[in-house]
Amino acid sequence: MADNASASSSSGTPSGLRAGLGQTVSGSDGLLQHENLIFEIGTPTKTGVDLPMPAGMPQRLGGLGRSQPPQLPGLSEPEAMRHYVRLSQRNYAIDLGMFPLGSCTMKHNPRLNEKLARLPGFADLHPLAPASATQGALRLMGMLSDWLLALTGMAAVSLVPKAGAHGELCGMLAIKAALAARGESHRKKVLTPGSAHGTNPATAAQIGFSVVEIGTGADGRVDLADLGSKLGPDIAGIMLTNPNTAGLFERDVIEIAARIHNSGGYFYCDGANFNAIMGKARPGDLGVDAMHINLHKTFSTPHGGGGPGAGPVVFSPDLAPFAPVPYLDRDEFGYYRLVEEAEGEAMPLGRLAAFHGQMGMFVRALSYMMSHGADGLRQAAEDAVLNANYVLARLKTEMSPAFPGHCMHEALFSDAFLKDTGIETLDIAKALIDEGFHPMTVYFPLNVHGAMLIEPTETESKADLDRFCDALLAIAARAKAGDPALKAAPFRAPARRLDETRAAREPRLRWRPQGS
Repeated sequence: MADNASASSSSGTPSGLRAGLGQTVSGSDGLLQHENLIFEIGTPTKTGVDLPMPAGMPQRLGGLGRSQPPQLPGLSEPEAMRHYVRLSQRNYAIDLGMFPLGSCTMKHNPRLNEKLARLPGFADLHPLAPASATQGALRLMGMLSDWLLALTGMAAVSLVPKAGAHGELCGMLAIKAALAARGESHRKKVLTPGSAHGTNPATAAQIGFSVVEIGTGADGRVDLADLGSKLGPDIAGIMLTNPNTAGLFERDVIEIAARIHNSGGYFYCDGANFNAIMGKARPGDLGVDAMHINLHKTFSTPHGGGGPGAGPVVFSPDLAPFAPVPYLDRDEFGYYRLVEEAEGEAMPLGRLAAFHGQMGMFVRALSYMMSHGADGLRQAAEDAVLNANYVLARLKTEMSPAFPGHCMHEALFSDAFLKDTGIETLDIAKALIDEGFHPMTVYFPLNVHGAMLIEPTETESKADLDRFCDALLAIAARAKAGDPALKAAPFRAPARRLDETRAAREPRLRWRPQGS
């Protein structure tokens, strides 16, 4: 990509050039090979495969066949291979380095989990296969359900939701169904804190609730006085993340739950940060009525290019009857089946998906749980919190923690340390790219000015954390010294800094040859 925000060509100045060395003739920078777009290196007349024209085939396209061949670039096999290998060198990956994205839990994927998910009996399982032919897979789902219920202290679980936001939808629909069963559909207000994930208010609004924001105290936690002032007979419930998006444990969570319940509402907990408390605290003991769990984050594959997600929802006894179909059932002989219609006292909210969840993620998550054991999962949570507090301790002397005290699994900083420097949060993030790190989450949560949210996860070693902290401390020192180069970083990335506003408003989505 060129410096022009809307340009699509990658034939600009190589970005990895070392200071003072100038530009190479080839455009490459040592082992980092320069590479143009595939349209620029291939031609429509070239191919790596020769196939004879089919003879005597009837035309079945009803006059819609091409009059001219598509202008697709042709490459030989070595050209195609080198093109994608060179592109892969420009891609940041969890196997390459640390992903400090806050509120995202981007951590190492144990290869054992990947191997088990590829076993034919799981990878090739057809969703319409009968229960008699899928007892092994159904038993795995049963074991996974048992683990989730034990870890959360809840009464029931639905494995159907495909991701975290889908899980939120499931939990909130269960709350809506429970209110309707009580004859209290007039309860329309859902409370959310200002630091909530954006999907929380979006989910509530999507299904007909109105969203009321509750304030945050100086300590980064829910303001109990503001919460109390907004309770009433029209409250359907609260959507609260714990630990919250500022990386802090809501110390008053039991009191919050009691107030919501006394008002006749339900407590939905966003489980995006469950990895910080698994094995240490059970949401059911805290008064939670429904919570989704990101299997793909907490128990194995990070989201984003890692395959499908999975967001099972656990329910309290009050909401358990409203779990969606299909749900798993096991008889006294140990035979499993999927229940497709309401049975007994169940009042399912309906169906959220054609089939039952994501088998690949079920296998990965259970593999993760069984290989760690209960004590290992507890240690993973402890190590995640330890790593985040180490990062906080190392950076707080030069950067500005958003809130006082210790954190949980992620450390949050504001841009207060950049005051009067002319440097902004975005400049710090871009400079990290030159240091070989993916930037942290920036400008989120929204209630912290110039936010920088760092989640190191439990899988990073002290040595790697020190490398990251050393780089960030050096960048902070440059910012305080007013280094103008920070405004133009990154210099060593495949693409230089773009005019992001123009790139969003005027994207070039189609490649055209030069001069056309």
